[in-house]
Amino acid sequence: MKGSKVLRENLLAILTMAGVGAGVALGFGLRARESPWSPRDVLYVKYVGELFLRMLKALILPLIVSSLVAAVGSLDLSLSRKIGIRAIVYYMVTTIMAVVLGIILVTSIRPGRSGPPDDVVDVQARSRETTTADTLMDLVRNLVPPNLLEATMKTYQTVLIPPEDPVERNNTHKNDWRVKGEFSDGTNILGLVAFSVVLGVTLGGLKEKGKPLLDMFVALSEAMMVITGWVVWISPVGVCFLIAGQLVEEKDISERFKSLGLYFGTVMAGLIIHGLITLPIIYTVFTKKLPFRFLANMSQAMVTAFGTASSSATLPVTMECLESKNHVDPRVSRFVLPIGATINMDGTALYEAVAAIWIAQMHGKPMDVGSIIGISIASTAAAIGAAGIPQAGLVTMVMVLNIIGLPAEYVSYVVPVDWLLDRFRTMINVLGDSIGAGLVYHMSKADLDDIGSGASDTEESSPGDSRTDVSVIEHKHQQAFS
Repeated sequence: MKGSKVLRENLLAILTMAGVGAGVALGFGLRARESPWSPRDVLYVKYVGELFLRMLKALILPLIVSSLVAAVGSLDLSLSRKIGIRAIVYYMVTTIMAVVLGIILVTSIRPGRSGPPDDVVDVQARSRETTTADTLMDLVRNLVPPNLLEATMKTYQTVLIPPEDPVERNNTHKNDWRVKGEFSDGTNILGLVAFSVVLGVTLGGLKEKGKPLLDMFVALSEAMMVITGWVVWISPVGVCFLIAGQLVEEKDISERFKSLGLYFGTVMAGLIIHGLITLPIIYTVFTKKLPFRFLANMSQAMVTAFGTASSSATLPVTMECLESKNHVDPRVSRFVLPIGATINMDGTALYEAVAAIWIAQMHGKPMDVGSIIGISIASTAAAIGAAGIPQAGLVTMVMVLNIIGLPAEYVSYVVPVDWLLDRFRTMINVLGDSIGAGLVYHMSKADLDDIGSGASDTEESSPGDSRTDVSVIEHKHQQAFS
């Protein structure tokens, strides 16, 4: 009985592992053919995987927009403005810290440094037509799209037009070239994220007037999570053919697997540093308490996170551990955690940044300051918009690759180890949510007393005081996130 339950709970991971194994076996089997594989032959092998990628890309726009509007709009700051602001500040700061840590590690270790030489020449040649300043200004421009409908299909970019005379071109700096702005194919995710946040804040401020529209986005968010779950269940088949196709067209298999191992180690190092050093230090500095007991009390939630690979599915266990073992006031845990499970994903943010730069390194894509900042913003936005379900990071990974100008097909490089990294980064996501709730509770004790008398744990609560507040909060978040 127990065995069948474990099998059901881990079926997706098992199928994904089987898909990876089948893809590797199929790829090596096809490579054994004596005659070389033509691009059209490779296209046929990749066809099923291409359909899977198209499904992932189709989910990006509705998933990101609906999740952000629903999460931000559901923040009832009038209930406790200080508690809400503290939680949001903590989420943003720790997510940015995770991204920065990932970027430092991946640029220092350089796990993708053994990329194909022919890719290096091609990408560098194309990258000469812009400057760091133009890239930075384009990022800000794309945050404010002039047309939201156009932003769903086009993104703005600055193009430098060099002099036609080769001699004059070589003797003039790029800053002296003619500047032209144009819209290129590709969704302007940054602009849509900015608009979604503003719309969410506005709907939250409108209260009852904004509730019908907010409810629509909440329902859309839930529907998109269900659809994403369906697509993820197709991933074992798509993954099989994506990996097989990549292996068939890969020139040097040994170097690619060496790079994959370095990538896995880089992500794990970042997750360990952030989860066992950075977050506990933040907790200790602000609470003046050692974090060991707090972390030990969250062990059940951590194990559940590893088993389900879903921060949303782990939410009830996380609440139970915080309230019954760490004695966090339910008014805080049930207000902070549902939002954190939606927008606070430190492990996912770190993974997105490392994976994007690793893939860029393998293909010789130069990473200037503008590209690094673009990856930072995109990884943070991707982590905020990622659904709290298994392997939803694959959806947002496509977005990050598009931001830095890499083909969506490259997401297949991370698939062989993504099923395992997904479980570890989910543990860090849940740990970040838990420490955030504990930290906000510690800093908000005085404010909780002002809101209404309430015990610090469920055992000391009486029916006449904080239960009303708790039920109201719980009802709101059950409506928004259940």
